[in-house]
Parts: sequence; structure tokens; C-alpha cells
Amino acid sequence: MTEHRRILLDGAATEVVRQGDDLVAPDGRTVSAEEAVHLPPVQPSKIIAVHLNYRSRVEEFMTKLPPAPTYFQKPTTALNAHEGKVVRPAGCKYLNFEGEVAIVIGQTCRGVAPSEAEAYIAGYTIANDYGLHDFRDTDAGSMLRVKGSDTLCPVGPGLVIGWDFRDKVIRTIVNGETRQDADLSELIWSVPEIISIVSQSIALKPGDLIMTGTPAGVGALDVGDSCTISIAGLGQISSTIGPKG
Repeated sequence: MTEHRRILLDGAATEVVRQGDDLVAPDGRTVSAEEAVHLPPVQPSKIIAVHLNYRSRVEEFMTKLPPAPTYFQKPTTALNAHEGKVVRPAGCKYLNFEGEVAIVIGQTCRGVAPSEAEAYIAGYTIANDYGLHDFRDTDAGSMLRVKGSDTLCPVGPGLVIGWDFRDKVIRTIVNGETRQDADLSELIWSVPEIISIVSQSIALKPGDLIMTGTPAGVGALDVGDSCTISIAGLGQISSTIGPKG
């Protein structure tokens, strides 16, 4: 596997490759991964997210799924990065975390079959699909404010090429306590199926992100809370919750 990241290096956005505990730029400059200021590892033209796609989450909702997955879109202005601060607006009661695997598209695809879909994947990363669920009653259709407000889409820390989503576990840890713990075999619609279904009507471009859903255990966070999502092979992405500045 190879892991690519984007960081601020001497004040400039720079693509680097992870080598052990270090991040190495094309010109040889090196910085510790722990000390680096991270940026989102990709610059997507769009971010598409699956509503419900884990069996445990469906059971938690006590609902039935439609014949095909449903989606919403997060604006790219919601992007955030590893160790970024997530804004919890004043008066907000329900800023919820949602740990997810995110697919990164590697080449333009439109109308691909599930059997072809994996060839269009650049790699994978971790995402936290934060949501301001105070707005669920008014944004139920578009989810625009619920899931699209600024800072609500931390992605990273890197883009991992050659990672296999099979037989992996996703965990979300809040203030040291495990809140989500699920096997990716829980996915109802597989990664190839998700890509294929989206691509039937939407052209996917290099760098685009598709977030694959979250398992049971979603909960609300308060100012000062720390939230870390961990997936073997993809590493971990952490955020802290801050007030609206």
C-alpha cells in the first residue's frame, strides 16, 4: 500500500508520501507525520454520501431500506482535515459524529457496471460525516445545513492506494471511549455497487469522494470533545469540537 497526503509545508500546499513516521515531499523535504499541518488528501469536485448502509444502523433506526441506496451531497466547502477543528454553532444541541470509509475516484466514470467499478478507484480514506441534527426537521430532503455546514467533513489523513476494504473494522472513539465498532462486512450495498449506481446518472471525476455510510452508535458532541476514527490500513483521523468563531 502507498499513502499520499496533502500538508502545509513552508506555507504551501504540498503533496507528500508517507514513509514510516515521516512525510516526504517530491523535493526530499521531510516532516514528521505527527507534527504536520494536514489538508484534505484530495480536492473533489463533489462529495456524495450514502444515507443508510450498515445493518446495525438500519436496526438502530428500526426501519426498512428501499430497493436501492439513497444519497445526499455535501458541498466541498464543508471539507476539513486531520486534527482540524469542527464548529459547533451556538445553540446547537446535536452535533453528531459518523465514522465512515470514503472511496476516492481515480478516473472519470459514467454508467459503469459493478464488475468494472473497482478499476475506477484511486484509493480510500477516512471521513467523519458530522451533522447538525438540530436542522433535521427543516432539511430532511436536501440535508444541506445538517451535513453541509462549514468544517463538517473531515477527511484523511491520507489517500491510501492498494487498500482492501474487505475484512476491516471501523471504530469511532470519543474522549477515549469507543462509540462505534463495526465490521465493514455489515455494508448492505458494496463498494462496487455504490459506485455503479451513482455513475448511472452522475459522472464521477478524479478526486471525487463517495462516503459509504456509518454503523450504529452515532451520538452528539459538545465543545471540547475529541473524536477519532480508526480503520486498519487507513490510519486514524481526529477532530476537536470548537465553538463558532
